[in-house]
Amino acid sequence: VQLQASGGGLVQAGESLRLSCAASGRTFSNYVVGWFRQAPGKEREFVAALRRTQDNTYYADSVKGRFTISRDNAKNAVYLQMNSLKPEDTAVYYCAAGMRTILSAIRDIGGYDYWGQGTEVTVSS
Repeated sequence: VQLQASGGGLVQAGESLRLSCAASGRTFSNYVVGWFRQAPGKEREFVAALRRTQDNTYYADSVKGRFTISRDNAKNAVYLQMNSLKPEDTAVYYCAAGMRTILSAIRDIGGYDYWGQGTEVTVSS
């Protein structure tokens, strides 16, 4: 599976962005998909994940209520709608996919097999 993230940019605090991740190579619907981010000088951290259906979503506490992960299996795509952005959301955002990601590892970098190249989000105050 090849993943291509896009949609990043420079916004002001309080504004919104929608990130997209296009997948190619294999049937995407069977994969667990996730978004992670890495701020300058910090480790990559979990943001959100989605299992096969929209009923199974998981979020980091820092983004819960502001970010929404979704997928369109027909388009082989996953999205991250980010609302009420804060300066601390500034980071490079990565999409990831895993074929055998178990629930206990859904927030772990090691739980995913495939990664996109990252898209940069900058939120100014």
